[in-house]
Amino acid sequence: MSDSHPRPDGAPAVDTAVDTAVDATDGPLAGLRVLDVSTILAGPLCCQILGDYGAEVIKVEHPRGGDNMRGHGRSKDGVPLWWKEISRNKRTVAVDLKAPGGAEVLRRLAASADVLVENFRPGTLERWGLGPEVLHADNPGLVLARLTGFGQSGPYSSRAGFGTLAEAMSGFAAATGEADGPPTLPAFGLADSICGIAASSAVLMALRHRDRTGEGQVVDLSILEPIMAAVGPGPTVYQQTGEIAQRHGNRSTNNAPRNTYRTSDDRWVAISTSAQRIAERVMELVGHPEVIAEPWFATGGGRAEHVDLLDEHVGSWIAARDRETVLAAFTEAGAAIAPVYDSRDLTEDPHVRETGMLLEVDDPDLGPLLQHNVMWRMSATPGRIRFTGRALGHDTDAVLGELGYDAEAITRLKEEEAVR
Repeated sequence: MSDSHPRPDGAPAVDTAVDTAVDATDGPLAGLRVLDVSTILAGPLCCQILGDYGAEVIKVEHPRGGDNMRGHGRSKDGVPLWWKEISRNKRTVAVDLKAPGGAEVLRRLAASADVLVENFRPGTLERWGLGPEVLHADNPGLVLARLTGFGQSGPYSSRAGFGTLAEAMSGFAAATGEADGPPTLPAFGLADSICGIAASSAVLMALRHRDRTGEGQVVDLSILEPIMAAVGPGPTVYQQTGEIAQRHGNRSTNNAPRNTYRTSDDRWVAISTSAQRIAERVMELVGHPEVIAEPWFATGGGRAEHVDLLDEHVGSWIAARDRETVLAAFTEAGAAIAPVYDSRDLTEDPHVRETGMLLEVDDPDLGPLLQHNVMWRMSATPGRIRFTGRALGHDTDAVLGELGYDAEAITRLKEEEAVR
């Protein structure tokens, strides 16, 4: 494929053709070199975002097996589908950092890089002779982003850390689920994804500091803290009032009606009434304008205290109509509603398609491949998907050659199993 998808905001089109060139010039981060020495999700997502916007990303993996992310999610004909997205725009180099020759390869790479992202347990790089003091001696301007479960210090720093643990400890699981049900974990990598997005912002802040001072620094980011912020001010509320939030399903303690509702054709919709006027429109639409005059209806908290009544009014009205009728009526009334989508619904939605939220790119293994597009729109430097995730060690020889290793040296490193 070589067609382009125009942006509705007038931004340059995103080219769907696969371009294997690594020196992108169409993103705000073009000219930056990023080393992705992380695994699974948070670090790789951070680096995916940086690569989407023009950075040259070099993915460093262990020669035997590579990043465990290669085995996450569904595959087709043995080709891992998630890998194709999370490692797009990344050159892949297979290096054993425990081997002396492999550690030297990373030192040379770091000396030429702007950013290194890693998620080993604290102290691991130091044991391999690759700690911040060594890397900054070679390259004072390097930004070293260290993503771990619990941070570089503190009593939990040496523990294994995964997104599931952060989702449990952050307050998310305790606040999620039905009131009489168990704490509920998300069915996807929520904490890791929030951390990865946060990490991309932290890296850019560190680069901004480097631009002013010439100094790199260490970014210490735990998976736990970003999702704690996303869950909200629970610790503040507890410290001030002694209250602990309880599970309440899809309802909200801040406003009502707010829930998911089943339609007559066994579909689901979700509505929100965070704004007072929206709440009034909903109740007018479903035939109960009398509740608007009640004193308690004037605030979100007051409405939440009468959620059973409001849910009965809204739920019974929706249950008597099919989804398309409900969506049309709410839209015409200026009330906030959305269908509850699965992945098939997303691929068929006209707004998602027209705005290019999902993009079809060419992949050498799978042909036309649908992926999430770059995460935000920029009018002058839009970013793009240049190529999809590659096989383990695909670029090892080329990258080592750029570092000054000749063919004989590369062969020797391979014989030593330091690279692949």
